[in-house]
Amino acid sequence: MTPELSTADQAALTSGSDFWRTTAVESADLPAVTVTDGPHGVRMQASSGDLLAGIPATCFPPAVASASTWDPELLRRLGEALGDECRAMDVAVLLGPGVNLKRSPLGGRNFEYFSEDPLLTGVLATEWVRGLQSKGVGASLKHFAVNSQETDRMRISADVDERTLREMYLRAFQRVVTRAQPWTVMCAYNKVNGVYASQNRWLLTEVLRDEWGFEGLVVSDWGAVVDRVAAVRAGLDLTMPGPDAAGDRALVDAVRAGTLAAAALRKSADLVREMIRKAGRREAGGYDAAAHHALAREIAGRAIVLLKNDGGLLPLRERGQSIAVLGEFARTPRYQGGGSSQITPTRLDDALSQIQASTDAPVTFAAGYDDVAEAVEAARASDVALVFVGSAHETEGADRESLDLPAEQLTLIERVSEANPNTVVVLSNGAVLLTSPWEARVPAIVEGWLLGQAGGSALADVLFGRVNPSGRLAETIPVRLQDHPSYLDFPGEHGHVRYGEGLHVGYRGFDARQAPVSYPFGFGLSYTTFAYGPAGGEGLEIRVPVTNTGSRDGREVVQVYVSLPGSAVRRAPRELKAFANVAIPAGATVEVVLHVERDDLAYWDTRLGRWVVEDGDYVFEIGASSRDIRATVTRHVGGDPVRVPLTADSSIGEWFADPRGAELLGALFAEAAASAGDSTMSAVASDPNVLMMLNSLPLSRMAMFPGSPFPPAAVDQLVKDANS
Repeated sequence: MTPELSTADQAALTSGSDFWRTTAVESADLPAVTVTDGPHGVRMQASSGDLLAGIPATCFPPAVASASTWDPELLRRLGEALGDECRAMDVAVLLGPGVNLKRSPLGGRNFEYFSEDPLLTGVLATEWVRGLQSKGVGASLKHFAVNSQETDRMRISADVDERTLREMYLRAFQRVVTRAQPWTVMCAYNKVNGVYASQNRWLLTEVLRDEWGFEGLVVSDWGAVVDRVAAVRAGLDLTMPGPDAAGDRALVDAVRAGTLAAAALRKSADLVREMIRKAGRREAGGYDAAAHHALAREIAGRAIVLLKNDGGLLPLRERGQSIAVLGEFARTPRYQGGGSSQITPTRLDDALSQIQASTDAPVTFAAGYDDVAEAVEAARASDVALVFVGSAHETEGADRESLDLPAEQLTLIERVSEANPNTVVVLSNGAVLLTSPWEARVPAIVEGWLLGQAGGSALADVLFGRVNPSGRLAETIPVRLQDHPSYLDFPGEHGHVRYGEGLHVGYRGFDARQAPVSYPFGFGLSYTTFAYGPAGGEGLEIRVPVTNTGSRDGREVVQVYVSLPGSAVRRAPRELKAFANVAIPAGATVEVVLHVERDDLAYWDTRLGRWVVEDGDYVFEIGASSRDIRATVTRHVGGDPVRVPLTADSSIGEWFADPRGAELLGALFAEAAASAGDSTMSAVASDPNVLMMLNSLPLSRMAMFPGSPFPPAAVDQLVKDANS
C-alpha cells in the first residue's frame, strides 16, 4: 500500500535536494535519484567546486551533427548507448533531447537542437527517446516551449500567433510526447506570449496533458521557476535545483489557505514519486567505452555533409598525395559547444593525427590563423591543402553576433587557395556559417559541424573515402544573414521578441520569397550519384525507384515535400512530410517506400481551435533537397468536415459562403427586395457590385442601412436558425 505523504513531504518532494538530486522521503521509502545534463552525453559533475567539470563519458556528436544523418535508427542506437552510460553512473533521467526549432542561425544553443523543420526534429527525437528509455532511463524533452534564443533568455517573451505556435514550435514536442511518452518534459526559461513557461497553465496542462495525454512529470529548467505556487497550479511538478525551503513553505501555506488546491500538490508529488519508482526498477549496468567511441565515430561520419566537390577532388588518395593540413582546429578540435551540455570525453581524436595515419605521403601542418605565411608555403609545396576553419564559439547563454568566419580565417582561405588550386575547406561549427563569397575560391567544402570526441577520425574517414558522405543539411545556409526569414525580428527588444515570419521558418521562408540560398535544406553530396525514376504508389504512400549510378556504395536521403495549391489558408510553398535514409550498392536500384501521415497534412484552424486536413489535390514532390525535386505526383486527400458557426459578427461574405447561411440570408434579401421598391435594400439585393462591396461587412452592421431587415432581434434569430 502506498503510504500517504504529509503536505510538507509533498512540497519537499516537488523540489530538489541539491543541484542534481531529488529529495528523499524516508518515511515513504523514497530515495533521492540523480538527474543530469545531456543531451549528447552524460554530464555528471565531478566535484562541487566546478560545475562544468564532469566524470568522463562518451561525447557523442551534438544534435547539430546527429540531425544531419537524417537517420532515425542511428538516433535510436545513440539513445540506447546514452541509456547504458546513465545506468553505469546511476542516473535516473538524462536532460534531453532538445527539440526547439532553429528559428535563427544566430541562436547560441542551436548546436543542441536538431533542425529548422518540426517533422525532421520530431522523428529523430522520438527515436532518441525510445532508445534511451528502453534502458530504464528517463528522457527530459526540452525546452518547452519556444526557446529559440539565448539573448535575455530568462525573461524574454516569445510572442507568436497560435497557428505558428502549433504548427511549428509545438509540433515536434507533440510528436515525441504522443509517440514516446518521455518520463519528463522540461519547461523553458522564457515567457510564451507574456506568461512564463514555468507557470503557463495553457502550455503545461491544457495542451501538454489534456490534449496530448502526457503522463509524466514536468520539471523546470534550472532556475526557471519564478513563483513556486503559481508553477504548481499551472502544472509544473518538480522545481530544480534545490533545496528550496522557502518555496516548500509557500506551497504548504497556500494549501492551508486554500489558494492552491491540495489535489494539485498531491498530483505533482505523486508524479515525482512514480518517476523515482521507475528509476528503481532497473538494474545497475556498465558500458563498453571503446564500442561507444566507435558508435560516436560512425554517427559523426554519417553526419558530415559534403557541400562542394568540383572535379572530384575528394576523396583523397592514401598513397602518393602530399597534404598540407592548415588550421589549429585540425590539431585542437572544436567538438562540442559550451554550457550545460559540455562533456568530459573518454578520449579525443584529432583530425591531424588521423590524416597522418591515413596516408604514406608527406603531411605538413601549420597552425595557420596567426602565421599565414607558413601555411601558404606548406600549401604551395603540397598536392592538396586542407584548411580547417570554423566558428569562434557557440554556447548556452549567448547568441552569435555574425555568421561570418573570423577575419583571420577568411584571409587564410584566400591566401591558401591562391597558392594551391586543390584546396579543401573543412568547417567546424555548431550552427551554419556563411560560405559566400569565399566558396567560389575553393573546389571542395566539407561541413564538419561539432562532431563529438570521435570527430577527428570521422573526418579522416570521409576525406579518404572510407566513409561515403551521406549527411544532409538540417538547416538552410543563406547567402547573407539579411536574407534569413528571422532577420528583422531577432532577438527582440524590451523583453519581447516578435515571431514576425510566422509559419515561414527556415527553408519555408526562403522558398516563399524565392530567395537564393548557398545550400538548401536537405542538401548534401556523395562520392557517388543517384537517379530517381517516376514516382508511384497510392494514397499517401509514395514509391520511387532510386538507382546508384556511380561506382561506390552509398546512401541517399529521399525526401517528400507537400504543398496544396489553392489552399484556403496561407502555407509554405513546400513542407517536408516524409523522408527515408536508404543504403544503395553501386549500380543497384532500390524501390524506396515513403509514408506521409494524414495528420501531418493538417493545419491548425484558429477559428475552430483544432487540427484540420483540408480537402484538395495535394502535390507530393520527391527529391534530394527542398530545391532538388526529382519526381512529382498529385494525390487527392479527402478533407475533414469543417463548419465555422455563424455569428452576428460574421461577415456578409462568410454568411453567403456557408450553405445554410446563404439560404437564410438570400431569402431575407429577396424578401427585402420584393417589398422595398426603390430602397437601398433593393439595390443591395439586385446589384452584385454592391454585394461585393459589402462582402466584409459584419451582419450586425447591416442595421445601420436604411430599410435594413436586420434589427438585433432578427439577427439573433437568424444566427440561431443558421446554427441549429
